[in-house]
Amino acid sequence: MDLKRLKKQFENELTDNILNYWAKEVYDPKRRTFFGRITNDGKKFPDAPLSAVFVTRIMWTFSAAYRFYPTAVYKKMADEAFRILQISFWDHENGGIYWSIMPNGRPVDTKKQFYAEAFFIYALAEYYIAFRDERAKQLAESMFMLMEKYAFDPEFGGYIEAKTADWQDTDDQRLSPKELNVKKSMNTHLHILEAYTNLYRIWKTEETEKQLRHLIRLFLDKITSHETFHFHLFFDADWTVRSEIDSYGHDIEGSWLLCEAAEVLGDKELLEEVEHVALKMADVTRDEGFAGHGGLYYEKEGDHLMEQFDWWPQAEAVVGFFNAWQLTEKEEYLNLALRSWDFTQKYIIDKKNGEWFWGVTNELKPVSNDKVNGWKAPYHNGRMCMELMRRIEQI
Repeated sequence: MDLKRLKKQFENELTDNILNYWAKEVYDPKRRTFFGRITNDGKKFPDAPLSAVFVTRIMWTFSAAYRFYPTAVYKKMADEAFRILQISFWDHENGGIYWSIMPNGRPVDTKKQFYAEAFFIYALAEYYIAFRDERAKQLAESMFMLMEKYAFDPEFGGYIEAKTADWQDTDDQRLSPKELNVKKSMNTHLHILEAYTNLYRIWKTEETEKQLRHLIRLFLDKITSHETFHFHLFFDADWTVRSEIDSYGHDIEGSWLLCEAAEVLGDKELLEEVEHVALKMADVTRDEGFAGHGGLYYEKEGDHLMEQFDWWPQAEAVVGFFNAWQLTEKEEYLNLALRSWDFTQKYIIDKKNGEWFWGVTNELKPVSNDKVNGWKAPYHNGRMCMELMRRIEQI
């Protein structure tokens, strides 16, 4: 495989399709905000609420892209996302960011979901790396302290899911209505891990190192099944496992994010342990979740396979299998990454209207979900392009 040509494909996809779409179609210069919902056929909903996950992911993506291409438009998109987060999402009374707001800035859901708080740290650290903005760094440090004060569980370790606006306990811990209402989840821990990895790049203290190390150990000791090498998804506070779902997208995403976290810490022994687990997870993802045409299934619960190919597991498969190839130099992993990318180009990228479909059915027809909404931002696909560009450049 010609890696230079491959890198060019990712560069083109990032700049000409993904970022171009978000800057031109999703940002509304008249209202100085983003459309919170756009359908596959391009219908825009100016009154759709904005989620914290959505805006922090926009901020992260354009900050990261600016580091590759320092253009005014990428800085403006990152700046606008940061402005909205500071003015409308930030809880000026209690600190932290709300879960969702209306486009006019009125809060809709004031809950402090630690998944979203973590994404704010992730975006703030990236913004600081790109623009050296001291406010962003200070805010990231403050957010870390809030997370440690209100989310960290000193008894059993790890982090709970949610609190009320004023940091009180809440009965509803769920990220979305389809989730189990439990105290801890793999998903929230995965994104705290990536947030703390990025924070450690800009703020190396004993405490940030200790908590990043703690998170990696949780994944190795509690979250990863040593029988199946899947992530367990849901837990009680004491880490009692509460689900039997295998999420192929999260498994392959987590495999490379764990490697990244251990690399940033610079602990050789820990990195070796992580790499061993990451390769086991890549193999299980290949054996159980990878379809013959190169798509990665969404998830499996018991014997029921969810026969749908969502956009984000395809993006994570490209990075995860490429990472496995870099660790082993086994051509099979590179071929899996290339097959994932080939499937994505054929079926997931919307060549007519831009960006990526939410996913495709087992018949390879686009699902009717939105192209842009509270969960669908330029982060998974944009990050995939930038990861592959960076990794190929290093090779």
